[in-house]
Amino acid sequence: MSYKVTQNRAVFLDRDGTLNFDPGYLGDHNKVEILSGVKDGLIFLKRVLNFKLIVVSNQSGIARGLINEEQVVSVNNRISELLSDNEPLLDEIYYCKHHPDFSNNNWCECRKPKPGMILKAYDKYNIDLSNSFIIGDSAADILSGLAVSVFPILLNSLKLEKELEILSKINKSKFKIANDFSEAVQIISHQCGVN
Repeated sequence: MSYKVTQNRAVFLDRDGTLNFDPGYLGDHNKVEILSGVKDGLIFLKRVLNFKLIVVSNQSGIARGLINEEQVVSVNNRISELLSDNEPLLDEIYYCKHHPDFSNNNWCECRKPKPGMILKAYDKYNIDLSNSFIIGDSAADILSGLAVSVFPILLNSLKLEKELEILSKINKSKFKIANDFSEAVQIISHQCGVN
């Protein structure tokens, strides 16, 4: 007799500019500011829709020598703490410390738009990628999701035009654009048949 192992659904989350204000190469945990609507949105995704919540973040400031890994971990811990609701909302925080111009990382599979961090979570948490989502503010987020059949949602930001230019060859039906995090959560809720 064989048993079917139930897979988990996940929402993959970019960090800077998606969960928290992005001042550029954030290295001071005291400067973490969670963006409006994020905590409530994550509570809904986790408690109501039963998604795993997994951060996948490029942190090239490490390779550039602008911040160190200890600072990134400290910021990640602060974000996780601010987003706790009796118990942690975030299941995992992955980050890539590489950048092709500042490190010898021809072997790097984790830097978005490559899907390495998503695949790492897939292995660890038994993720059903085709029923999962990624929310981010850059073309790299969208492309990393599309690479492994995760549905991407691009957040509107000051760099939206530039990001859409990068994505101009991608069929617009393959991703959605949300004005803010709350709207991204609404899109996921609608896709899941919950209004």
